[in-house]
Amino acid sequence: MAPLQLGELDLTTDEFILDEVDIHIQANLEDDLVKEALRTGVDLRHYSKQVETELQRIEQASIKDYIKESQNIALLHNQITACDSILERMEGMLSGFQSDLSSISSEIQTLQQQSVSMNVRLKNRQAVRSHLSQLVDELVVPAAMISTVLDSPVTDQEFLEQLHELNNKINFTKELSFRETLACNDIQDIVDRLKIKAVSKIREFILQKIYSFRKPMTNYQIPQNTLLKYRFFYQFLLANERTVAKEIRDEYVDTMSKIYYSYFKSYSGRLLKVQYEEVADKDDLMGVEDTAKKDILNYFFSKPSLKSRNTIFTLGQRGALLSPAELEGPILIPHTAQRGDSRYPYESLFRSQHYALLDNGCREFLFISDFFMVTGNSGLDLFNSIMGKTLSMLLKSMSSYVADCFDSIAVFLCIHILLRYRAITTKRGLPALDRYWEAVLELLWPRFELILEMNIHSIRNTDPQKLGLLDTRPHYITRRYAEFSSAIVSINQTFPNERTHTLLAQLQVEVENFVLKMAAEFPSRRDQLIFLINNYDMMLSVLMVRTTSMAADAPCFSLGTTNMEFIEELLSPPFGGMISFVKEAEVLMERGQLERLKNDEARINQLVRGFSSSWKHSVEAMSQEVMRSFTNFKNGTSIIQGALTQLIQYYHGFHKVLNQPAFRSLGARSELINLHHLMVEVKKHKPNF
Repeated sequence: MAPLQLGELDLTTDEFILDEVDIHIQANLEDDLVKEALRTGVDLRHYSKQVETELQRIEQASIKDYIKESQNIALLHNQITACDSILERMEGMLSGFQSDLSSISSEIQTLQQQSVSMNVRLKNRQAVRSHLSQLVDELVVPAAMISTVLDSPVTDQEFLEQLHELNNKINFTKELSFRETLACNDIQDIVDRLKIKAVSKIREFILQKIYSFRKPMTNYQIPQNTLLKYRFFYQFLLANERTVAKEIRDEYVDTMSKIYYSYFKSYSGRLLKVQYEEVADKDDLMGVEDTAKKDILNYFFSKPSLKSRNTIFTLGQRGALLSPAELEGPILIPHTAQRGDSRYPYESLFRSQHYALLDNGCREFLFISDFFMVTGNSGLDLFNSIMGKTLSMLLKSMSSYVADCFDSIAVFLCIHILLRYRAITTKRGLPALDRYWEAVLELLWPRFELILEMNIHSIRNTDPQKLGLLDTRPHYITRRYAEFSSAIVSINQTFPNERTHTLLAQLQVEVENFVLKMAAEFPSRRDQLIFLINNYDMMLSVLMVRTTSMAADAPCFSLGTTNMEFIEELLSPPFGGMISFVKEAEVLMERGQLERLKNDEARINQLVRGFSSSWKHSVEAMSQEVMRSFTNFKNGTSIIQGALTQLIQYYHGFHKVLNQPAFRSLGARSELINLHHLMVEVKKHKPNF
């Protein structure tokens, strides 16, 4: 074995530290292989030599391998050297690229900064150019504008366009003057002259249109529509020459105020010429005696003798005026009606007059709001300055007519016409006529209530003894009431009024009292009941026919109770004995004292035989009497049916009493009529109305 080559090992140098040797020794002792050797008692020196010998062998083998691969190693060395040279050149190139990129980045940054600066300068210059361009454009007055304003008619579209441009230049020069811009002095004189010329031409045009309103038979709505096409003219005047604008506005107000006043004054006067010749007066009240009229029955049951006579208490076709088609239908043409000898009730004239007012008022308010550019209270003030005189004239005329009017239905129809017209203007959003509607209603409502109260007092103060011969047929006063009440109820359904309900209730009370007072004049109770039934039935029948449904405020009367009382009165003469016996027997049966009637065998036999022999004749007589007594066949049928039904019930009670043990030995029981047979026979005797 070759000796271990330790070289020049200097144990005294600072690099050799014993502490570190101890650490290495300690670490080796921890090795598993060393631990195994120490545990098995292996000779470490021998083992160390083996290890050394093995290491030398491996070293020699490694040297041989290296010598064997020496050429490859040399080739690898040459290749590495070549690669190192190439990498060195690439490093140089990359370093150059890095330097160039750094320079380019710096240049790009510089260019970016320059671009931002140039962009800011460009924007500033563009902004300045825009302002300067606008300033220059506004400071230039084109020749086309001058020639158009000076020479073209105001109705040309080109004139209107150049007027807009001129208005913009005027506003612009005002703004420049406020800023004390010297450049505006160059065009101020030209602009002022053009403004004066434009104002002069516009003034002449508008005044000419306004003056054209004054020509007779002129439809002023046509020039109004023309003015609306050039509404900018007034806007131009208002902005640049308020004195002229005020002059035009005042001239328009004065002209239209006179036109409306003249038209409505003339129209209202001509309308009154086609009113019914005969109108209601203070004597045409519900409770006034009919001595002034020839035949009250003809008055109510047939047509009036005069062609133009207006019914006072009957609605008839007058209510059709409130239908939408009639309410907004064409207005009356007085001279046409006069040529045709046509006459109309006052409410038709009122409707025509106020629909004309509604139509013209709404058109006028829309026109002044659009053309004069006014809204809110300013618009209402301008409207009142135009229509105020006309409305005052109409109110004065209305007040004069209402003071002498006694036609309550006409007044009530006028009220509801106004309520519907007010709803129309509210729906359209046009408040111009609201104050007028309220003023007219304040005239009509008190008058209607006064006339109604006069009718109530007239019925209350009526003396039945002054009304002529007594008659069980419906009285003309109740007929008047029925027609009048149904008229008011049917009209009042759309716009109910609590005061009207109260007055109708008072009127109904007075009419019921009157009917009772009239009935008391008849000597017999039967005639009294016939009179009451005929009048109650007539009033209810009229109400049912005249109104689409029985409204909540419709009157009601005790017809059913009165009918039952009359049925008892009707049955009493032919069947009174049997009825009295049945009522007496039923009371005794309830008390258990029916034996007390056993001694009335003769009376009972007489009742049985009398009924069997005479009931058919009695039923026939009752039917004939009912037919003669009642004017309403339907009501008469109902009464006779009720009477026969009541008769069968009484006879059923009569059967029931005679079937009691106390009367089984009665000889006349065999003569009793079978109930079923009686009912069949009664049906045969019912009158065929």
